[in-house]
Amino acid sequence: MKKGVKAPSYEQRKPPGNTRATAKKPSKTNRTNKKTPKDVKIPSDHGVFKSLINWGGTVMLWGLLLVGIILGYFAYTLPDISGIDVIEKRPSIVLETRHNARFATYGDLYGRLLKPDEIPEVMKQAVLATEDSYFYQHFGVNPVSLVRAAWRNYQAGRVVAGGSTITQQLAKNLFLTPERSMGRKIREVLLAFWLEANYSKEEILALYLNRVYFGSGTYGIDAATRKYFAKPIEQLSTSEAALLAGLLKAPTYYAPTVNLKRSQQRSTVVIRRMQEEGYLTKAEADQLVKKPATLRNVGSGFKNVRYFSDWIVAEVQSFLGRTEEDLIVTTTLDLTMQKQAEQALEKQLAKNGRKYDVEQAALVSLTPQGAIKAMVGGRRYSKSSFNRVTSARRQPGSVFKTIVYTAGFEAGRAPSDVYVDSPININGWKPNNYTRRYDGAMTLRDAYARSINTVAIKLTEDIGRYKVAEMATKLGLTGNMPTHPSISLGTNEVTLLEMTSAYAVIANGGKGVLPYGVLKIRNQQGKVLYQRKSSGLGTLISGRTVNNMRDIMATAIQTGTGKAANPGFDAAGKTGTTQDYRDAWFIGFTPTLVTGVWFGNDTGKPTKKVTGSNLPAYAWRDFMKGSLGQNQGVSFAKAAEKPASSQESIWQRIVKTFSNPSGATGAGSGNQGSQPTVLQEYPGDDQKP
Repeated sequence: MKKGVKAPSYEQRKPPGNTRATAKKPSKTNRTNKKTPKDVKIPSDHGVFKSLINWGGTVMLWGLLLVGIILGYFAYTLPDISGIDVIEKRPSIVLETRHNARFATYGDLYGRLLKPDEIPEVMKQAVLATEDSYFYQHFGVNPVSLVRAAWRNYQAGRVVAGGSTITQQLAKNLFLTPERSMGRKIREVLLAFWLEANYSKEEILALYLNRVYFGSGTYGIDAATRKYFAKPIEQLSTSEAALLAGLLKAPTYYAPTVNLKRSQQRSTVVIRRMQEEGYLTKAEADQLVKKPATLRNVGSGFKNVRYFSDWIVAEVQSFLGRTEEDLIVTTTLDLTMQKQAEQALEKQLAKNGRKYDVEQAALVSLTPQGAIKAMVGGRRYSKSSFNRVTSARRQPGSVFKTIVYTAGFEAGRAPSDVYVDSPININGWKPNNYTRRYDGAMTLRDAYARSINTVAIKLTEDIGRYKVAEMATKLGLTGNMPTHPSISLGTNEVTLLEMTSAYAVIANGGKGVLPYGVLKIRNQQGKVLYQRKSSGLGTLISGRTVNNMRDIMATAIQTGTGKAANPGFDAAGKTGTTQDYRDAWFIGFTPTLVTGVWFGNDTGKPTKKVTGSNLPAYAWRDFMKGSLGQNQGVSFAKAAEKPASSQESIWQRIVKTFSNPSGATGAGSGNQGSQPTVLQEYPGDDQKP
C-alpha cells in the first residue's frame, strides 16, 4: 500500500445467526474518520502482484514503443549499402628497381578480392582466435562480449574494449566512420544483422579479410602478404599469418615496417590464442614463438630508403600531374648501393658522432650521366623526414673550389701555372688559409690538392668573379651567386645534390647533368605513361678542362687533403670545410660513380672539428669500396681535347694584344706541362684592386 493513501472503509459483516431485520443501522452522525485497527482491511499479496503487473506491462509497452521508434530512426538513417562491392581508395604508387624489386608503396594498396576458399585456413584461424572466437556461433552480435567490454570500460573509466564481432567490424569498415558514439554503435549492430541475413559466415569472413586495414597503406590480406613477405597468399606460413592477424588490433602501431620487434611480440599473443582455441598444439606453438615471422620485402631492410622514395613521388607528380590511376614506377635505385650508403654513414656517426659533436649526415651517389643509385637524406627517416640531400642548402666550403678551377681552366689557365700563396687584403677583407700559414709560389695543381684559400681567391680575381658565378650556374647550381670576393671560398649556399651533379659533369667528360631517379611510369594495366629520355643539355666544358680537372682532383686524393678517401683505385675528389666546422664535405668520383657526402648539424651548431678530410672522407671511401666491387679496376678515359673557347669579348682581346707587344697573356699562356714563366701575385697586403 502506498504511503499517504487511506485504506478503504468497509462495514463489518454480521456474524452468522444474527438476522434480525430490526437491526439498527449506524447513523451518519455516528460515522467518524477515526478508525481502529479492526476497522482497516489490508489488501492481499495477490492485489499487490496484480498492480505490479499492470504497471510493469504499461512501462514495457511504452519502452518497446520507444525502442521501436529509436531503431526505426537509426534504420531509416543507415548509409547506402548498395556499394558493398565498390572500393573507394587513394591511388597507389609502387616503386621498384629496374630489376622489378619493389621497395616502397604509397597511397592505398589493395590486393585481389579473394574468394573464401582462396584464403588459407591458417589465416582464418589466426584471425578467429584473436578477433572473434565465437564467430560461427553468434548471429552477428555477441551479447556476452558486449557485456564484458562494458564492464571493462566501466572499470577503466574510459573506452578500452569494444566487444565487436567480426561482422560488426566489417559493417563499420564498409559503411561507417570510426567515431565512438552510441548512434554509430546502434547502426553497426543493425548492419551486422543485415550482413548475417544476406551472407554466409564464410562470405562475411572473406569480405572482412579482403577489406581490413593491415597498416602501411595496405588493405586486404592479399596485398598485405605481398607487401610484408613478397609472396602470394597461397604460400603464407603460420607464423606469417599470426603476424598479420596481430596487426588488426592496431595496424599503425604494430606495423612491422615501423617496429618489427613489436609486431613479433604481438604475433606471440596470437599464437598462444591459437593454442588455446585448439588450432595449434603446445609443441607447435612453442616452436613458432621461438621463430617469429620476419619481413621479406626488399625495402624492409632499409631505415632511410624513404628519403629517395619521397623524392621520387614528387617527381612522378611533376611528370603526370594529378591522377587517379594506380602507378608502378621503375627507378634508378640500386639496393646494394643503398645499403652500403646507409651503413657507411651510420658507421661514422655511431663511432664518432659524440666525439665530434655531429648529429647528421647525408649521401647521394649517381652515375656520371645523372642516374641516382643511392640517397640517404639523414641519419634516421623515422625521426626526421627532412631530406638533407635535396632540400638542405648549406655552404659548400672548399668543394666549391672545383667550380673556381673549372672556370679558370676554361679561361685558359693550366694546372702547372704558378700562383703565390701570400696574405690577401681586398677592401679590408683578409681571408686566411686553414693552416694559417703561407707557402709562397706553387702550381695550381698543388694549391688545389692542398686546398689553399689564397690561391683560389687570386685565381678568381685573375679571371673575374663573374666567370666563376657563370660557371656555377652552367654546372647546375641554383640560388643567388653574388660576386663577392668570398665566392671562391664557397660561401653561397647549395644543396648536396646540386654540388654532386656539378662534379658529374667533370666525371662524364663535360656533358650537362640533370639528376634523375625515374626511368618509367606505367599503370596497373601495363600502359607506359612516361619514359625517360636524354636530358639533351649537351657539352658544357671542354675536354681540355675535363682532363685538367681530373688531373688536379686525382692529386687531391693521392697526396692532398683527400688522402683519407683514397679507395685504392682510380678516383678524384675534393674536401670541403666551412667556417667554425659547421659543414664538412667530400665529393668525388670514379669513371663509373659520382658520390657526395655531407656531415653537420641541422641547427648549424659548430662541430668539434669535423672536416672534409676525416668523417666525410672515411664514409666516402667505405661506400665506394663497398659499392663498386669488380668495377674497381676501371680507369679514366682521357677526354678529347679541343682548344678552349675564349671567354673574353673581342674588345678585351684587342686591348690585351696591343697592351702586350710580346703576345704573352700572363699565366694563361702557359701550356700544360710547360715550365711557368709568370708568377701571379695579385692582390697582396699592399695592393688593393
